[in-house]
Amino acid sequence: MSAMTGFVLAAAAPPAGAIVWIRQFNLYQEHGGLLEAGLHALSAQRPAVLGVHTRKSADTLWATEEAIRSGAAGLVITEVDTLDFTASRRLTLAASRHGVPLVLLLPWRHQGTSAATARWRVSARPSAPNPFDTRAPGALRWQAVLEKSRQAPHMADRVFNIELDNETLSLRVVSGLATDPPAPRKTPTERQTLPASYRKTG
Repeated sequence: MSAMTGFVLAAAAPPAGAIVWIRQFNLYQEHGGLLEAGLHALSAQRPAVLGVHTRKSADTLWATEEAIRSGAAGLVITEVDTLDFTASRRLTLAASRHGVPLVLLLPWRHQGTSAATARWRVSARPSAPNPFDTRAPGALRWQAVLEKSRQAPHMADRVFNIELDNETLSLRVVSGLATDPPAPRKTPTERQTLPASYRKTG
């Protein structure tokens, strides 16, 4: 989730209106919140960053649609634990009708189709070498797999290794990195048969 958050913030163009960030509370408990320093930096570059916490997925989806229709939001980012095709289509139509970009962040384990214009699966990569200190991390890097794209269907399943340019605060594709195919997602049955020592706790 942290890799997706960093990828979205680096990729999103500065909106004309406020950023409305809606988070389902169980995901907040599991993954934590944004750093205070990051929030201050984000608020300095945008008109406003409004945070909304919800309890259930239904409340999260309702709050997302209301934010889109409010006329105050320039970008809506929603973290929700589950989403079916009907709900995704409703939100996609609302975002298109009101001209508000919408980003939905779902856990890696989420399965199923959606009506989203594009679907990415993002994971973290080791940071770039630091040119000033070999013991310190360098620029942030991600691996982004484009699983679906309505605008460019021929690009589906392409793997991109992406790096944050700290000077321009933009993303660039990194050449020369190994582009391994994305690891296959395990089915729920396969996840249940993992040894206890490998299961996520907490």
